[in-house]
Amino acid sequence: MRLSLTINGEHREDDVDPRTLLVHYIRDVAGLTGTHVGCETSLCGACTIHLNGQAVKSCTILAVQAEGAQLTTIEGLGTEGGLHPLQEGFWEEHGLQCGYCTPGMIMASAELLKRTQSPSDAEIREALEGNLCRCTGYQHIINAIQHAAVKMRTRKAA
Repeated sequence: MRLSLTINGEHREDDVDPRTLLVHYIRDVAGLTGTHVGCETSLCGACTIHLNGQAVKSCTILAVQAEGAQLTTIEGLGTEGGLHPLQEGFWEEHGLQCGYCTPGMIMASAELLKRTQSPSDAEIREALEGNLCRCTGYQHIINAIQHAAVKMRTRKAA
């Protein structure tokens, strides 16, 4: 089937097998390997992307279901000249160890910060319920998101 969509601001048209999962399309066809394949059962959240502005697990969606959609992956979050405040926060607050879950955590967090400029720790935990990390114990991730929220509020105020 022919698939037409936009990823990180770039329009694409590709032929895909109708059974191809969106995560595999993103990685194998579009060549964007920042989105990770974890469990392929929607439990870990490593494959989280934004589909038309909403955080979704791309292992639960067929690529053809994204026809005409706007996708944002971890590669599209920052700019060529700099990191997104969440990416900076994960770096500065040690919100990652192995890094496997990090793209999904950041994408889920980005949706939260679009809705809530000053999230509480409880709101962050709730937003990340569908994302698993086996390395950090989560407190550094929460610190990283709070750090990013402060940066984003400061930039808006400036």
